[in-house]
Amino acid sequence: MNEQRRQILQMLAEGKITADEAERLIDAIARDRPESPPGAASRPKARPKYLRVVVHAVDDSGGDGPSRVNVRVPLQLLRAGVRLATLVPPQALTKVNAELARSGVPIDLAELKPQHLEELIEHLDDVNVDVDDPSAKVRVFCE
Repeated sequence: MNEQRRQILQMLAEGKITADEAERLIDAIARDRPESPPGAASRPKARPKYLRVVVHAVDDSGGDGPSRVNVRVPLQLLRAGVRLATLVPPQALTKVNAELARSGVPIDLAELKPQHLEELIEHLDDVNVDVDDPSAKVRVFCE
């Protein structure tokens, strides 16, 4: 039993809090810090350094054999680019956004903020890429 839970039960036993209050406190502790299995080391998740895109495809057209693409982009480059985008004057952003939209890229650079990039990086592990070729395999992840 962890120390916080023991203290809550002690306050309940001493009559300092009600059973409902104790239950709410214990639930709050469980939400804030889920218990790990005994013996499991709880290390903080390392901050990813690279965005990686890996593609493996079989070439059925009689070419040189299977294709393999392995792209490793430093996330620090993406972070620096986002910071630089905040320095672009508003008039230039309007022109850039218009050209991007004309090219079929619906991105508003004025809305791109460093905190949004960090949130995106956190969720990259959930990215799924659909490929029309069933023999091809595409992976997008951070490492």
